[in-house]
Amino acid sequence: MALLTRKRLILLETESTYGTDPTPDGADAVLVRDLNITPLQSDVVSRDLIRPYMGASEQLLANTRVECTFSVELAGSGTAGTAPRYGKALKACGLSETIVATTSVTYAPVSSSFSSATIYYNIDGVLHKVTGARGTFTINGTVGQIPTIDFTFTGIYNTPTDTALPAVTYANQATPLVFKNGNTTDFQLLSYAGCLQSVTFDMGNTLVYRELVGCTKEVLLTDRAATGTVVLEAVTMATKNYFTAALSDGSLGNLLFQHGQTAGNIVDFASTKIDIGDVSYSDQDGIHMLNIPYTAVPSTSGNDEFSIVYT
Repeated sequence: MALLTRKRLILLETESTYGTDPTPDGADAVLVRDLNITPLQSDVVSRDLIRPYMGASEQLLANTRVECTFSVELAGSGTAGTAPRYGKALKACGLSETIVATTSVTYAPVSSSFSSATIYYNIDGVLHKVTGARGTFTINGTVGQIPTIDFTFTGIYNTPTDTALPAVTYANQATPLVFKNGNTTDFQLLSYAGCLQSVTFDMGNTLVYRELVGCTKEVLLTDRAATGTVVLEAVTMATKNYFTAALSDGSLGNLLFQHGQTAGNIVDFASTKIDIGDVSYSDQDGIHMLNIPYTAVPSTSGNDEFSIVYT
């Protein structure tokens, strides 16, 4: 029987012990877009045998792992102080989660004691379990579109099984808002509130899959370098000179925006430690735009280069 692409889902649950399946169920289902899996991702080792005839050598697979990618809509849970359903994915990307009941949920970077998750990817009755999953993500907001968080996870391979699609309960993912004037407010880059076209943020995690003899299979998060790009309308130098700011070594500024205006569905991105790079021009509708790449740099205290707050 054919497996229908439309009939897919993922369940995602935090692991209390790394690599140990917590058995997620239908209440752990996450509403996603652009869902894909690479069920076997291996280092290929060729035997390269020398023989008195032509033909390929056998290929052996090593360090077999799984990659799963998906996007979620940048929206809150619908209730202030309640984490969005995909909050467990954020935690498995090297973020802490701090909940203030009925008020807020804050995600901020950490450099140790990383969380991990088990992902169940089910395609019309074929289940791929991905244990020990850790990942990275990119936030994408463009005027006229639904902003998203795009996740890429790497995890430990488990033999697929024939398992019926479970009954699912989707919750804690509010209806998203289009990234536009009114829905998206409070934008600033280096203390200038310009006319914003788009903003991206890349967590920039470095992930390494390790499978050493005598050791546990593990996906390690070994580094991060958070970067992104802001595109906004060009202005006169008297209004804001980003070119001079880019050349001011050691000078950091802010990047802020709020998406959503109703409690339970407000997402605030904030950083006060933005270092901008080479500013360039582009054209949009005959209007000059500034393309401004940036890096989020932690202070000497560490783990404070940005935060994502849901209220």
